[in-house]
Amino acid sequence: MKLFSSTDRYIARLIAVPLISTLVIAAMLLVLEKMLRLFDFVAAEGGPVSVVWRMLANLMPEYLSLGIPIGLLLGILLAFRKLALSSELDVFRAVGQGYGRLLKVPYMFAVALMLVNLALVGFIQPLSRYYYEELRFELRSGALGASIKVGEFTNLGSRMTMRIEESRDNGTKLNGMFVRAESKSGQVMSVTAESGQFLATDDPDTIILRLSQGVLIHDSPKYKKPRILSFSSHDLPIDLPDIEAFRSRGGKDLEYTIPELVRVGLDGARPLNERNQSIANFHFRMVEVVMMLLMPLLAVALAIPPKRSNSALGVFVSIVMIVTYHKINQYGEDLGALGIVEPVIALWLPFLMFSGLIIWMYYIVAHVPGGQPIAALEKAFSKFGGVFKSILNFSRKRADVRE
Repeated sequence: MKLFSSTDRYIARLIAVPLISTLVIAAMLLVLEKMLRLFDFVAAEGGPVSVVWRMLANLMPEYLSLGIPIGLLLGILLAFRKLALSSELDVFRAVGQGYGRLLKVPYMFAVALMLVNLALVGFIQPLSRYYYEELRFELRSGALGASIKVGEFTNLGSRMTMRIEESRDNGTKLNGMFVRAESKSGQVMSVTAESGQFLATDDPDTIILRLSQGVLIHDSPKYKKPRILSFSSHDLPIDLPDIEAFRSRGGKDLEYTIPELVRVGLDGARPLNERNQSIANFHFRMVEVVMMLLMPLLAVALAIPPKRSNSALGVFVSIVMIVTYHKINQYGEDLGALGIVEPVIALWLPFLMFSGLIIWMYYIVAHVPGGQPIAALEKAFSKFGGVFKSILNFSRKRADVRE
């Protein structure tokens, strides 16, 4: 007996195309929206452009964890909608392949993607979120080698200011240099030079700025008047400012893996609010993952339009239901984190209610002849569509009369 029949392979192809398309489109939209803001942020901090791609890579697990459930739902829904509109679904049922048999492949997709999503939200996403925050911190602190902006005064530490008129060859050739440095004893040195170049030293905390063709003004409380020196070449040592170390991982619940959330939630030595937050976040992640097992039933329940109709209302309703349930879970997590409601009740009670609604909708479609779980919405939608079409036709007729 074959593990996959020709019917299974056919349904798998129907599901795979919209599923992958939804994931790609959702990821692209989220990445493009975030990319613009990251470019602005990196440019404002004077950091290298390459850090943008590293930050986006660390955001991908979060975007995929959001896109996978919706992609699974739309993939199955659009596949069964195509079967229903082409009457292939009626043929399958007529030869004895009911909804239970046809859901074999969708549930294989659901289980596989549920395990992928569990790995993402449980282990990969917490680490990637921490690395993303670390990159932001290093960018702000200058640990990523923030560049000196051309034409602007840049502070190197608290006692040195620099300005560069022109930068060439990726910063290796600098023209129109101005440097002002002040020592703790009150000595001030101001330098202007035609060109300059940064050179590394054996000390990682110190670099050399080699200036060419310039003037140095040295002033001190001990001098009656500033000393002025013209030079053809002058090396100016620059002490790099100390960079604060980034915090350890786990400062936020979203940076804990699932085992770490459990450990924090059961640790009686930790504050009560921290334990509540960890327990609430643990249950939030679990209900979001387990809900994926109900996506095939919801997709089938909303994929079948009324006979002699090609209404796409089910697609719209499915997205509204998933987004609404996600928001309810977020609200339940907040209530559980604040200790107002037990996290188990705040998150698993809506799950049971939503599961009951989905199972009822599937039962109506699969076991009630001519059943349509959103029949009332379909009728209202068709009436609204008729009224809207009449208004458009009336407007066109008035426009034709005026002409």
